[in-house]
Amino acid sequence: MNVRYEEKVFDVIVVGAGMSGLCAAMASARQGAHTALINARPVLGGNASSEIRIHISGADQSIKQPDYAEGGLLYELMLENKSCNDNFSYSTWDMVLFDKAKAEKNLDVFFNTVMYDCDVADNRITAVMCVQETTEMRYRLSAPVFVDATGNGTLGYYAGARWRAGSEAKSEFGELHAPEEPNNYRMGNTIMMKAKDMGHPVKFTPPSFAKKLTEKQLAKRIHCVQMRDTIDCSDSPDPEEYKRTSMTSSACNDYGYWWLELCGEGDDIIAEFETIRDDLMAYAYGIWDHIKNNGEGVHDHQAENFALEWVGALPGVRESRRLVGDHLLSETDILNHRIFEDAVCYGGWCVDLHAPHGLMDFDKLPSDCNFYEGVYTIPYRSYYSKNIHNLYMAGRDISATRLGMASSRIIGTCAVGGEAVGIAASMCVRYGCEPKELVPHMKELQQRILKEDGFLPGFKNEDPEDLALRARVSATWAEPGGEAEKVINGISRKLGEELNGWAARPGDSLTLALDGVHRISQVRLTFDSNFAYPIRVTMAPNRQKQQRPGVPRELVKDVDVEFLKDGQVVETVRVRDNHQRLCRIEAGGAEADTVRVTPVSTNGSERVVVYEVRVY
Repeated sequence: MNVRYEEKVFDVIVVGAGMSGLCAAMASARQGAHTALINARPVLGGNASSEIRIHISGADQSIKQPDYAEGGLLYELMLENKSCNDNFSYSTWDMVLFDKAKAEKNLDVFFNTVMYDCDVADNRITAVMCVQETTEMRYRLSAPVFVDATGNGTLGYYAGARWRAGSEAKSEFGELHAPEEPNNYRMGNTIMMKAKDMGHPVKFTPPSFAKKLTEKQLAKRIHCVQMRDTIDCSDSPDPEEYKRTSMTSSACNDYGYWWLELCGEGDDIIAEFETIRDDLMAYAYGIWDHIKNNGEGVHDHQAENFALEWVGALPGVRESRRLVGDHLLSETDILNHRIFEDAVCYGGWCVDLHAPHGLMDFDKLPSDCNFYEGVYTIPYRSYYSKNIHNLYMAGRDISATRLGMASSRIIGTCAVGGEAVGIAASMCVRYGCEPKELVPHMKELQQRILKEDGFLPGFKNEDPEDLALRARVSATWAEPGGEAEKVINGISRKLGEELNGWAARPGDSLTLALDGVHRISQVRLTFDSNFAYPIRVTMAPNRQKQQRPGVPRELVKDVDVEFLKDGQVVETVRVRDNHQRLCRIEAGGAEADTVRVTPVSTNGSERVVVYEVRVY
């Protein structure tokens, strides 16, 4: 048989390039590990890509608690997109992710490449076998550390990792919303669709495979196209508000429908993927036929001038396997707001319970989102396999109960967890150890996460290499409550009424007098970007209206950083046109005893806020 074949060796291999896998791979590469990212699709981003178009939600609960918005690499990617994509183009978003991934010198991305098998010895994965369908190339890729970011836990499943599916009984973890007996309920798959007002009447002729739906069957699901701004039809809304509006035509959207959800009929939702996809297509066009051509005389869907602009062909998946680690994150952990000693990630999305049979549960609301205030942390022990010694998990397949996964599966949480896993994987390479053996280095891992603008509730910057922590800080001027010394209090964001940063005016200066003369290689500045305004790419018109054009106006645009010795400036670095919250400034290695930071201008605000200054 004619076969194109190559063997390659890496430090870290990440399988799956949704936002969790992408962040894991980029973080690993940035930490110096030669990393491979295996992506079965032609674009990056998974559920957040142009193929599926789910917008990124997270611990801020769609800006209900904006202080907890995810930072780090995910926010960097979204800011990069915001700087060039004011029209919410998913193709441009794809381009941004492609550009940022390809720019990582230690990262090799394999597009259109399917992992179909793996070699395992002594409970360790030694290699994965892949085929790149576009080139007919077969690969054997080996590494000491692997990351399963497939969503379905496919790599772990092939390797023999322990896994779970379905609901645990209440007796196992004491979860508030768990059933008395275990069951195989699971959240289903969805394809999205987008309609456009053409300004004139548009006919719609349904395809022969469309499945008809009645107004009675859709009574508990918002499905007209005239949008009311106060209701979000793209995320699971507050149940009480949903109940007030689900029976009327006043709350609706021309972007939908997350509730077009099918769970299959058998025991294994993965095995039924293609059948579910076909049925989703049939119901998608059936829903649109109902909206356009409803002859029941019951409901005016106000869709005469609307035409389908896009219908997804690839379903977004919510739930399948969960790989088992040394800790299963539970709803009890979430509702108790657990702060784990080995926390590497956090979440804050509601415990989101969908109707057990999705769309087929016509008599039920599609979702019951159990909201709470605040956040919880996720322990490191939930991110590595219990029995496959060199396997990490990132994304919705982490070690969690079904109710734990109901919150932690949201894209923002998956992405920041992926970044933490990528940093951890690179540390395993550096220390020559396996994931479980990294536990003694947990404080270092947490500090590295914080250094990259991650957020860990209950933890703060204590990096022993950060010279700023030992500096005397002063400023030419500061707002009351925004004193200069707050840039070294270890917390790099506003939390409640506490600003945790220096607040001043463009042109004011911040000075850090170091504890001696040091050779400076880098300064890291964390600027305000106002988390109260979302920046995610989205098809939802009401979510688009929450955003402002361009990058956040609060971001510092131009900043000068001076390095002084004995009162004399020895080096100056000028940054112009910044559009990132975390601004990394590479210094020339000058010897200095003082660092002076002068924000020259912002992207529109008359106020400057610097949350953190780090000096290395």
